[in-house]
Formats: sequence, structure tokens, C-alpha cells
Amino acid sequence: MPHAEVRLPVPGHDAELTVVRHGHYGRPLLAFPSEGGSAADFEGQGMLDAVRDLVDDGRVSVFAVDAMDGFTWSDTTIPTDERAARHGTYQAWLDQAVVPWIAEQSGGSLDLMTFGVSLGAYHAVQFAFQRADVATLAMGFSGNYDPTTWNSWGDVGDATYFANPAAYVSNLHGDHLEWLRSRLSVLLVVGEGPFEVSPTQSLPSTRAFAHLLEQKGIRHELDVWGQESAHDWPWWQRQLAHHLPRFV
Repeated sequence: MPHAEVRLPVPGHDAELTVVRHGHYGRPLLAFPSEGGSAADFEGQGMLDAVRDLVDDGRVSVFAVDAMDGFTWSDTTIPTDERAARHGTYQAWLDQAVVPWIAEQSGGSLDLMTFGVSLGAYHAVQFAFQRADVATLAMGFSGNYDPTTWNSWGDVGDATYFANPAAYVSNLHGDHLEWLRSRLSVLLVVGEGPFEVSPTQSLPSTRAFAHLLEQKGIRHELDVWGQESAHDWPWWQRQLAHHLPRFV
């Protein structure tokens, strides 16, 4: 059973989204679901059981959130730049509602980890780059980090650029880049098995993004599992259980 659950209003939008907390103590983990998923998925898809010992021992406290992809990236009836602009609504919810609630639950100070699978991996990485002041580790599993490859159409502008790590990271420079180098670490995990190449493009996108991080001198790890490792929950369970103990 979750230790706490709350529905928080989305700024400027007639909706509320859910945050579910698992654990009573430990480093906070902001967990994003796969495409269109819910805050219940972290438990329902077996991820909580995979790291339950860390939760029960007070080493990590998981804050699982709803996705808003049906309004944003998954709505292919609208052009990519409009999807990116709508993503800003989700970012505002995370910034203005979720982060303060996690801080309240965690006693004030934050050293967030972010985590997500599939489209959630994008959210974990994108959020950490936008909010490295509160998130110092991003873990993306089986992600594609270039929204312009997601059934993209229409002209793209600033909204898409600033929501696309594969684009803006290549242009990071100066003091902001140095700050990110001092603050942020990124763990990218992907397999070589079913659905990691087609249709998700997770494997090539993950490798390309890791190369970009290397070029920019941003701390990162790339962990490529073998051809038996599929784009699916049983593998993400094993991968999280393998990596998370190092960070808590």
C-alpha cells in the first residue's frame, strides 16, 4: 500500500493528476510511467517489488506520477510544436505542484533522482535538465530523447527545441554547461532485444544521446543490455534493481 497519495491541480488546465508515494524515508525518486501511464503503474507493473528492500529499509522514497501524454506528445492530431507547447503545461505541474509536495513530504531539502521507462525515460531526462537545481540524477530506461522522431509533423520552433534534449544539449555552453557538469549525472539503460530498435528507436536514440553527453562533458553512464533484453516491464524491473542500490 502507498504511504501517501494526493491529487494536485494542473496550473492553467482543468485537470488534476495523481502522485503516489511509496516509502517513509530515504532519497526521493520521482518516477514517470511509460506512455500514457499512471502513478499506479510503478506498483502495478512490478517496479516497487523490484526495489522493495530499498524502500522498506528507508533508503529510497518513491514519488510516482501520472503522465499527461494524451494531451501532449501522444496527440498526433496536432503538430509537433503544439505538442511541445502543451508539454509545458505538464512541466508547470511538476514545477509548481509536484516538487513542492515532494519537498514538504521530504522535510524541505531535495536531492531528487528521476526515473522513467520508454516515454517516461524522456520525461525523467528532460525534467532533470530543466530542474538540475533539485534533481541531480536522471535515469532513463529504453528511452527516445528526440521528440521530432515521434510521428512528427508541422513546422517546429522554440517550443520543440527547448523540449528536445537531443537538440538543445548540443548547444549548451558557458556557465550553464559548467553548472550542469557540476550538478547532474545521467544513467541511460537500453537493450538490444525486441522493440528496442523498431518501432521505438530506443537503442539508436539512447546511443546518440550518450554520445552527445560525452561530447559536452556531462557525467553519464551508458548500459546496453543484450539481445534478450526487451522493451518491457520485466526487464526494466531487473535493470532498476541492478542500478538503484548504488545511488541510495
